[in-house]
Amino acid sequence: MSYTIGDIVPDLLGKDENGNEIKRSDYPGKTIALYFYPKDMTSGCTAQACNLRDNYHDLLNAGYQVIGASGDSAASHKKFIAKNELPFPLITDEDHHLMEDFGVWGEKSMYGRKYMGTFRTTFIIDQEGKIVRIIGPKQVKTSNHAAQILENSK
Repeated sequence: MSYTIGDIVPDLLGKDENGNEIKRSDYPGKTIALYFYPKDMTSGCTAQACNLRDNYHDLLNAGYQVIGASGDSAASHKKFIAKNELPFPLITDEDHHLMEDFGVWGEKSMYGRKYMGTFRTTFIIDQEGKIVRIIGPKQVKTSNHAAQILENSK
């Protein structure tokens, strides 16, 4: 399965670092910026998370709720949130079901080595649960991601 623009995503997205269910309906009137990233504590993922943190109030003021998701454990997410003072939840997707549903889990290659991993992708989901925009792996700029999200919201 792979969601695309125009698709309606399920209400239940997953569980956060504290085991709480994360639902679209938890954020009425908000557009959700659901961003998938490869791994906690890595340089690119930290740059992306910190850019979203540093611009979080601008995103909230523009009507967005940021939610991150990766295959890391709840314990890893808790450390990542604490170390970087992240103000938004991170979905734990250790079984990769959410990433598979969104089509962001697949074969990657680095230095000739093939492995399974997460394609850094952000889905913009409107108040009705419809995907209205996708910022794909080749488009995401980790150090300026908030501006990318805000780009079409004015």
